[in-house]
Amino acid sequence: MSESDQDLQAGRREARKGSVRRTTVTIIAVVVLWLALVSPGQYSAWGIQDFLRLPLEALALGVVALFLPRRVMRVVALVFGVLLAAIVLLRGLNLGFRGVLTRPFDIVDDWSYLRDGAESLATIAGPVVAVLAVAAAIAVTVGIFVLVPWASMRVADAVGRQRARAVPVLATLVAGWVILAATGVGWPHGYYTAVLASDATARMAWETAQVAPDDLADRATFAREIHTDPAATVPASSLVAGLAGKDVLLVFVESYGRVALDDPQLAPTVRSTLTTSDKQLSAAGFSARSAWVDSPTFGGGSWLAHSTVEAGLWANNQRRYDQLLAAHRITLSSAFGDAGWRTVFDVPSTDRPWQQGEPFYGYDTLYTKLNVGYHGKQYGYATMPDQFIYHAFAQRELSPGHRKPVYAEIDSLSSHFPWTQPPPLVPWNTIGDGSEFAGPVASTASPRVIYARTVAYAMQSLTQFVTNSHDPNLVVLAMGDHQPNSSVTRPGASHQTPVMLITQDKAALDAAGTWGWNSGLEPASDAPVWPMSAVRDNLFSAFGTSQAHAAVTGAH
Repeated sequence: MSESDQDLQAGRREARKGSVRRTTVTIIAVVVLWLALVSPGQYSAWGIQDFLRLPLEALALGVVALFLPRRVMRVVALVFGVLLAAIVLLRGLNLGFRGVLTRPFDIVDDWSYLRDGAESLATIAGPVVAVLAVAAAIAVTVGIFVLVPWASMRVADAVGRQRARAVPVLATLVAGWVILAATGVGWPHGYYTAVLASDATARMAWETAQVAPDDLADRATFAREIHTDPAATVPASSLVAGLAGKDVLLVFVESYGRVALDDPQLAPTVRSTLTTSDKQLSAAGFSARSAWVDSPTFGGGSWLAHSTVEAGLWANNQRRYDQLLAAHRITLSSAFGDAGWRTVFDVPSTDRPWQQGEPFYGYDTLYTKLNVGYHGKQYGYATMPDQFIYHAFAQRELSPGHRKPVYAEIDSLSSHFPWTQPPPLVPWNTIGDGSEFAGPVASTASPRVIYARTVAYAMQSLTQFVTNSHDPNLVVLAMGDHQPNSSVTRPGASHQTPVMLITQDKAALDAAGTWGWNSGLEPASDAPVWPMSAVRDNLFSAFGTSQAHAAVTGAH
């Protein structure tokens, strides 16, 4: 064989290798594009069936590539790829939010949750783990925004270079998609069917595009609700006249949801605690009435529940919350403060001043983990056990003697996710600087079982605080802030949480009786359900003067 023939054969081999490499790279690009288009956005849709679908958007990209000049098509494919990468990222966020909060990610309102999540991870696992997790999330995001546009451009370019071969293939696939869409054929998957003719990405893009206009409309609606406040026309002393001289505490029991009393695996632990607590309260001269409230949030976002109760408005997302706190509206705290009470917020999870909350709520004192004198161990997310929270508050605010009556919001911690085995209940008079709490003990129990134990501990701590307060003027309105996340709750769980009024005051108990609340700490299954946004005005109506009653009831 001559040297020229050898060179020709070598050239052909290199050409074949080059062709194989290009084909392989194109196949990889097709797979990447395909996965990006059919990737699921919720846990219930996670299955191999979801990836065996024919995406309309890929066919549309291919058809457009047949007709546009290659240079123009590269730009179109790049834009398509960037938008698709954004959708993939949004689907990932949806997975996380559905798994924890049982709702999709809100592209306008929820970005602050990412910061809050990183801060929570730093609290639970340490700053190094949090930094590594954030770095990994950034790397994945960058990878998506590089890989998906590249795949889109590669596939479009391949179609443009091979138009003659692409036309019959695309025509067959388009015809197949139309037939599949018309017949609704799909893969059975649990309680739904993964339809083979997929247009999920296009529909998600359209729905996402509607979020901003809807948000602007809701912003205007909520602004009107904020400024339409019936309580603003009534003197503060008239709003809370029936509670004159009382120490009024609004207590949020973290993650105490209806599931704790309804779920067969959880209820025995919590119900037995409530039975014992009822007996202890009665022995100390206290009684309780209970019912249900409907929370604006689920699985997290406690501050949404707090502000909803305080302001009497439905703050069910971060944008509404921010909008509310930037405005002026009568809150329970500001009403009691203006009527002569000393006002306190006890938020032991935080370690910084609350610049946003102070002007809105108008409290006199803010207790955080930095200024309550705790020197014990941390229990997972909980910077201190609930027992210490209540003990420190009682020492600082409920000491006998000449003082103003106190209004306080207290946010408990021990039942916060991720649930950690709580400490054993220690005698009230042995609680000091927290060093008696030795730290969490490892448990082999499931997270659901530990959740029930933390709720039981939270209620034991609250009961111990009340019975040791020796305060005949104490009025406690306690409620769960939201249901626990989906690792504990079942699909379709409501937003309901227990609410309890605990006091020795007969007038307050009688008011709860007129609401239809039942005796004891455990609400009956058919007890009334209030939206949390109704709590403020119902309190003003029950404990205010006739002027307050007329103002708030006439507005509803």
